[in-house]
Amino acid sequence: MIRVLIVEDSPVAQEFLAYIFASDPEIEVVGVAENGLEALDLVNLERPDIITMDIHMPIMDGFEATRKIMETVPTPIVIVSSSTRSKEVSSTFRAMEAGTLAVILRPPGIGHPDYDAASRDLIRTVKTMSEIKVVRRTSERTRENTLSRPVVPQAPEAISDIQIAAIGASTGGPPALQRILSGLPHDLTFPALIVQHIARGFVEGFREWLANASSIPIHIASHSGYPLPGHVYIAPDGFHMEIAAGPRIVLSDRPPENGLRPSVAALFRSVSQVLGPRAVGILLTGMGRDGVDELKVMKDKGAITIAQDMESSVVHGMPGEAIKINAATYVLPPEGIADFLSVLSKMKMEGYK
Repeated sequence: MIRVLIVEDSPVAQEFLAYIFASDPEIEVVGVAENGLEALDLVNLERPDIITMDIHMPIMDGFEATRKIMETVPTPIVIVSSSTRSKEVSSTFRAMEAGTLAVILRPPGIGHPDYDAASRDLIRTVKTMSEIKVVRRTSERTRENTLSRPVVPQAPEAISDIQIAAIGASTGGPPALQRILSGLPHDLTFPALIVQHIARGFVEGFREWLANASSIPIHIASHSGYPLPGHVYIAPDGFHMEIAAGPRIVLSDRPPENGLRPSVAALFRSVSQVLGPRAVGILLTGMGRDGVDELKVMKDKGAITIAQDMESSVVHGMPGEAIKINAATYVLPPEGIADFLSVLSKMKMEGYK
């Protein structure tokens, strides 16, 4: 049995979520908390396998509750949001900085045409995230005092003219991406394209949250757009994002790859075909293998490839699999990736070929 703690201040929403979970014989609701303070008590008492967390609650909100839980009794946490409005979603992503694994929209009411599919998606997310072994988080102050800047590897002087950095991420990706983008210079000499596995409806809030921490303009990608140096483009809901000659961005509703659309595989494959050695491929934290084989193809065609290191990854599935098949030229934490991209940008600016 997967033991779930529901943290939600609305009695109606509490009953609704409990009803959904009761439909699956492998899930047991072991408690319901109306605010973060109650959640802390119940986590210590019940030791659930996973927590569904609301953000906006009285007494103690979901962000603060997540921070305290991850510092004391680390437990997988999924944000169940009632809104996809960008301003509210942006605040929701702060909880990912504190340690939540995923965010998902609360299913619509019984009788709604999307109820069955959304309920199955919630149950699947809870089951999947309950299997992740989370680790204790140190406080922000302690982390700042102990964190040292990673050593940046020497970039090859014979490097080609970098045209694009292609980045793929899944579980745990948003905080890693935030750390990378916040460390990039405003005059970055190439664009960055991002595929982040995320629940439908949250991409605009995700973009806004990243933009608040970065000096680089961040956009939701549009079809046939030409990516500009010093700009970041995020794949939109429900579309593969690929690169065509130009280079220009192509959005496609082709069937999912690895069960996903957008997929990292589609982006990396197109970048390897169009740009060859004139690209950087980066695979961040996440479950599964999306983009792993395609990162190896990028490397084989002369591109610089990077996998996130185990210590900084929430889930080392995707980058770990890439390392196993020798698809990564470098293995770095997010801060190291930001520094390395900055070095590549400076080399291009100074005319290295």
